[in-house]
Amino acid sequence: MDSMQDDKAPKTGTTIVACVYDGGVVLGADTRVSTGIYVSNRASDKMAVLADTSVMCRSGSAADTEAVAGIVRYHVEQIAIERDDSPDVKTVAKIANQINYQNKGANRGQGLGAYMIIGGWDKTHGSQVYSCTAGGNMIKTQWTTDGSGSTFIWGFMDDGFKENMTREECERFVTLAITLAMSTDSSSGGCVRLNTVTADGIHRTFVQANDLPPMYGELAVGRRHGYQSDSGGLML
Repeated sequence: MDSMQDDKAPKTGTTIVACVYDGGVVLGADTRVSTGIYVSNRASDKMAVLADTSVMCRSGSAADTEAVAGIVRYHVEQIAIERDDSPDVKTVAKIANQINYQNKGANRGQGLGAYMIIGGWDKTHGSQVYSCTAGGNMIKTQWTTDGSGSTFIWGFMDDGFKENMTREECERFVTLAITLAMSTDSSSGGCVRLNTVTADGIHRTFVQANDLPPMYGELAVGRRHGYQSDSGGLML
């Protein structure tokens, strides 16, 4: 009986990306929720609105990140009541980061499984992106990515990012990065959701799987040599 039990937590995966452009921030995520080898949801929303112009991308434990997002949203609302204005993006990120740091001993000493990216726009500092790790580190950056799929696209993003992109260029860049991760990482997949944050607010976009550009590994292989089976695979 004991040999049939496994106390290890199931592996989870995702891909989240955020990037600054000239006039705002684009945050994106895939939509697949996996529990081990089981895909429990193929059209989830991994981004949470924390303030009028602040958005959180969530990776890691869905329970932990949703709990953190709810607590942050509560504090943001309290600050907005006291100041009669929504807090800036940096303040929102600091609240989330502080919750992670104060709970480093949670989950039997492993800390919260909350790896977050918080981005947005405010009238004080303009466009901002912050990477908030589970251990309580907060790093301001022009672009970042996290989740299991991020391993495969760090080089792509480092090479492809350019300053002062237009909104269309940035949305296309983020979508392409997530699509590339989805084609390589089995724990990322489904569709792509984008949140574009500007001075006017948050603009949401849903990109269906059929509208995503095909990656190299997903292209149909022509019969150049060897034998092509009925399934389309190439047998050498």
